[in-house]
Amino acid sequence: MSIPAPASTVMLSCRAVLFDMDGTLVDSTAVVEQVWGEFAARYSLDIAEIIRTSHGVQAIDTVRRFAPEGADVAALTEELGAMERVRTEGIVALPGIARLLQSLPADAIALVTSADRLLADIRMEAAGLAMPATALTADLVTRGKPHPEGYLRAASLLGVEPEDAVVFEDAPAGIAAGVAAGMRTVAVGPNTGPLPEGVLHIQDYSSVTAAVDADATGRRIISFRL
Repeated sequence: MSIPAPASTVMLSCRAVLFDMDGTLVDSTAVVEQVWGEFAARYSLDIAEIIRTSHGVQAIDTVRRFAPEGADVAALTEELGAMERVRTEGIVALPGIARLLQSLPADAIALVTSADRLLADIRMEAAGLAMPATALTADLVTRGKPHPEGYLRAASLLGVEPEDAVVFEDAPAGIAAGVAAGMRTVAVGPNTGPLPEGVLHIQDYSSVTAAVDADATGRRIISFRL
């Protein structure tokens, strides 16, 4: 006899899982806000507005938006990146994510992040998480979030159609990218902003479980209990 799931439980099935990094797998908020705070102070900018709009997008896009006229955007972006790469104190994995990742097939998951590969490696290691074999970092895409390029390319690399993938994201830009890619999207944490219709929400992965099985055609299917 099967026991019905609680009314608050949501079941979600897919063939591939695509994760953002900062705020979704790794809590790096303190480092990110510290570095952008120093950038804002240097140019007398509104740090609250920078923080509000910078989560989930490539650093160069934020620098381009806020740097004073005539600034060397590429050089400033590299400087900020160098600052982030040497600051790992306080970076931790989100609750429950290490367990969840271990329960998923390695060839069915991908990382899609607005960080470059070097920074992504540093933060994943600092949080004690293994880097997925498939990783779309900022240096591998031509258009950053909220454009869906990264998620669409990741799904293609994993050999699945967009409708067969699920995206986990924490920031409005990333959530918009997942939705634009035609993928079911799960928002994570407290900084998601207003959610588009159909986007689910979890605080973290403490109560999230996944089971791997085969469907009627024999193809692998991943079933999440959120």
